[in-house]
Amino acid sequence: MSGALAVAAQAVASVQTAVQPSADSCERLAKLELPNAKITMAKAVPAGTFEGPPQLFTGADLSAFYKMLPGFCRVVAHATPTAESDIPIEVWMPLAGWNGKLEGLGNGGFAGAIGYDGLGAAIARGYAATATDTGHSGSPADASWALGHPEKVVDFGHRGIHEMTRIAKFIVPQFYGSAPKRSYFDGCSDGGREALMEAQRYPEDYDGIIAGAPANYWTGLLSLAVVDTQALTATPASFIQPAKIPVIATAVLAACDKLDGVADGILNDPRQCHFDPASIECKAGDSSDKCLTTAQVTALKRIYAGIDDSRGHPVFPGYLPGAEEGRSGWGLWITGPAPARSAMAFFGIGYYSNMVYEKSDWTYKSFTLDSGMRAAKEKTAVALDAVNPDLSAFRNHGGKLILYHGWDDPAIPALNTVNYYQSVIAKMGRADTDSFARLYMIPGMQHCGGGPGPDSFGAFVGSLSNDPQRNVVIALENWVEKGTAPGTIIAAKRPEGHPLGNPTMTRPLCPYPQSAMYKGSGDVNSADSFECTSPKK
Repeated sequence: MSGALAVAAQAVASVQTAVQPSADSCERLAKLELPNAKITMAKAVPAGTFEGPPQLFTGADLSAFYKMLPGFCRVVAHATPTAESDIPIEVWMPLAGWNGKLEGLGNGGFAGAIGYDGLGAAIARGYAATATDTGHSGSPADASWALGHPEKVVDFGHRGIHEMTRIAKFIVPQFYGSAPKRSYFDGCSDGGREALMEAQRYPEDYDGIIAGAPANYWTGLLSLAVVDTQALTATPASFIQPAKIPVIATAVLAACDKLDGVADGILNDPRQCHFDPASIECKAGDSSDKCLTTAQVTALKRIYAGIDDSRGHPVFPGYLPGAEEGRSGWGLWITGPAPARSAMAFFGIGYYSNMVYEKSDWTYKSFTLDSGMRAAKEKTAVALDAVNPDLSAFRNHGGKLILYHGWDDPAIPALNTVNYYQSVIAKMGRADTDSFARLYMIPGMQHCGGGPGPDSFGAFVGSLSNDPQRNVVIALENWVEKGTAPGTIIAAKRPEGHPLGNPTMTRPLCPYPQSAMYKGSGDVNSADSFECTSPKK
């Protein structure tokens, strides 16, 4: 069971009863009339009886988790904002112990499925919760549904989450007799993009938003994915096989691990690492897995470099060195098990073939950056990119935003989130931005979680703690509800497969641009041995 689910299961026993609507009041919701939507199910689910699918991304069996869920009212609705739209929406409401709040849940990849584990985790903590597949059904890595369906692309881009929120806010007071006191949204990856889209386009939907590893510059990110796939397949010798990923990881740590004052397998700020791939180029006649061919060195340099247009203007940042190994490392996301078989290759090719060029037989080999980006922006940027730095309407609503990103993310380069945060500061000013937004960069964390660094701090990977310094969700709620701005947050690393186990490492997460530096003595696995420091000017 994942950290978030284990935490939610533990929380079931501690939820305090506030309002206890009946099963009958749940089933009566089926008669509600909604504008541009229809309720297709309203059913009370007794505690421990829900039967749902495996975990969306891992395929893990969730039956034990489902058996621990409290009783809830399950409402299924279908929104039809356009003639082409059909957006399934689920709203789950605890039969007892509602905390008076609504939690909206984000998606991943190309969406296409509802995360029942996320809904269950939310109601176990007392929230009314809502989720959607954004208007199409399929694998999160599949974009074939978009071919010839521009309105479904808009539903995926932003309209589906807004419709979900609108309908949930209509249903919840009908069940409980009062509207949610506060509404929160939590998403990572595409869910992080959805989170920023809500803040930018629908600023009154939520009071507090957590946006993790946001794929908010969608057109740039998936252009990078295509360019990197081209680099890794430029010649048969260009592909970096899985067996060579450890060579890169070992060389990066040898070059840069001690730059932050401690050799712990984590690059505290990988921007300071200037690793040269040429340092592991094979000598003449050497073809072992202990070095890279000249063609592989060229491909690796491209992956680190990011992409610029033909005039030399930066389009999207490259990947940073560090944490290349691991189940969720480069072998899954960037290089893949075979040429053009990485996760990012699937996303980039799926996006351009189905959403931009609308040709199922389009080949990535024909891609050129300038014309590709021009077509992508003309066709999809309005619907998919969430890059507007003007968050004044969200701020004026009283909204609070927490962004986070793992420095070693192999799916979405971490510098993209840094760039967006800095664009908000450039637009709104440092003081204004500090009044409602924070960014936390997590050393050693990969995509939304995983990696050698600590990844348990209450967001994508859950936390049992109700201490706002150890749980970013509680920190956000305290900021929204009490006006207490978040400072340093303590993240934990727990044994793999034991999300409730004792931490093997803790590390402070500092509000950007601060970073955690080793004090020079003490246990390198303890947060007490680090302090947040500002960058040198």
